[in-house]
Amino acid sequence: MIDLHLHSIFSDGSFTPEALAETAAGAGLSAIALTDHDCTAGLARFEAGCAGAGVRGITGVEISADVAVGTMHMLGYFIDAAHDRLNALLAEVREGRERRNARILERLNGLGLALAWDEVTAYAGDEIVSRSHFAQALEDKGYVSSRQAAFDRYLAKGKPGYVDRYRMTPEGGIGAIVEAGGVPVLAHPYTLELNAGALRAYLQELKAHGLQGIEVYYPEHNAERVRRYRKLAEDLDLVATGGTDFHGAATPHLRMGVGFGSLRVPDEIVPALERRRV
Repeated sequence: MIDLHLHSIFSDGSFTPEALAETAAGAGLSAIALTDHDCTAGLARFEAGCAGAGVRGITGVEISADVAVGTMHMLGYFIDAAHDRLNALLAEVREGRERRNARILERLNGLGLALAWDEVTAYAGDEIVSRSHFAQALEDKGYVSSRQAAFDRYLAKGKPGYVDRYRMTPEGGIGAIVEAGGVPVLAHPYTLELNAGALRAYLQELKAHGLQGIEVYYPEHNAERVRRYRKLAEDLDLVATGGTDFHGAATPHLRMGVGFGSLRVPDEIVPALERRRV
């Protein structure tokens, strides 16, 4: 088994890169990919941890991209973690997140939720501060009953505490991944909120810019979604990839490798992705 969508403490996960490798080995996984949000800082430790645990470690990243409707994340596999231009672009995205975080705090305070910046960062540790850390602070202060409730009431798109931030264009994200020697893959396509025809047309457009795969096997994809996305991948000559989007403590019911229990990501995806490397 493999899992090509994992997050560490370097973005919004709760596991160190080494702990991800050890957990993967314990679960019998043969290959995993670290795909932290807009960040490559954990990849050197991840590769070393995987080598020590006897698991193949694939360098990755998950880039936030700007779209008119829904949300888009672009996964990049086999990237050069030290690539200067990629890291400069990711730094711009992270700086945009920092400005966004300051505005989120202002909005929450304006809603009567007494929350200080150090109370939020206390949950992040060495991680990049994300909305999940705001959600955890709101829950622990008793303003909401759970982190999900924090998103539902305040932090999700369209809610009073939500603030948008700078993202790359989809074409820019694909280009940055390719330039860094990686293979670009569209993560969880359903978050684009497109109907079947519009999604097909958009994937064709993205493929013209260098897209090489779509995430087919994913915990939130039911059997019908998997069937439709797998058919799209076949029709458009894209690699059908998959992973759990494992974050650790933030997703306690989701397990590495198997998601909510039934996910199985085919091993042959790894060589299929390798063949798409430039």
